[in-house]
Amino acid sequence: IIVLFSILATIEFHGLFSKNIKMPNIYFSCILSSIIPIVSYICILISPAMTDNVTHWTFIILCLLILVYEVFGHKTFEESNKRISAGIFQLFYCGFLLTFITRMNLFSSATIIISLFLVTIFMNDSIAWLFGMLFGKNNRGYVIASPNKSIAGFIGGFLGSILICVIAFYIFPELLHATNNIIGLIKAIVLGFVTALAGSIGDLTESVFKRSANQKDSGTLIPGRGGVLDSCDSILFAAPVFYISFTLLYNPSLIY
Repeated sequence: IIVLFSILATIEFHGLFSKNIKMPNIYFSCILSSIIPIVSYICILISPAMTDNVTHWTFIILCLLILVYEVFGHKTFEESNKRISAGIFQLFYCGFLLTFITRMNLFSSATIIISLFLVTIFMNDSIAWLFGMLFGKNNRGYVIASPNKSIAGFIGGFLGSILICVIAFYIFPELLHATNNIIGLIKAIVLGFVTALAGSIGDLTESVFKRSANQKDSGTLIPGRGGVLDSCDSILFAAPVFYISFTLLYNPSLIY
């Protein structure tokens, strides 16, 4: 599923950015973006302890391949700087960031942790929308990247994410452990807050991409939602933040 999302995200990303700049070949880009999550997943199955290192090495090697392709794959180089920059960023955004969801499988309680991450993001989006509809009429327009977003919506989204992490703390105390309940509660609040913050910034970043390309949606694949990037923009940005935050806060046991 992650590999499929990576390919579809790359296609939509290519469509957005090609409105302004010359992009690398779409087939070449899709292949590169899919390689990173594939390699990351294979490492988890075969050699979990090497997953982080191999994933990072793979990303670096693929970035170098983009440079090699530019050198030998084109006859004119007026757009090379833009093409290289866009290609590497596309690889990072649509391929590398998604590996942090794959790498959550390194945690011993991976099913619970991945579910917690996804529910926290979905709750942020859903409650933000609800609060925006109910209380956001007079407090919109403060964020230029997305004028329809309201302050009430942002507050509701943060509260929703924090609530999910606090509930998880009481349901899974052995997972979200702490020396006492107060510290555990604070950690849960921090985890919910930083995940909501990352998800909100991810959503706004996607809005910037679409505004630059003068498009309402990133694609048309999902009826009523737009494209794949419209649905997973928050996840892309929040996945590494959640992964790092959870590791620092809880030092979870690993499968190796």
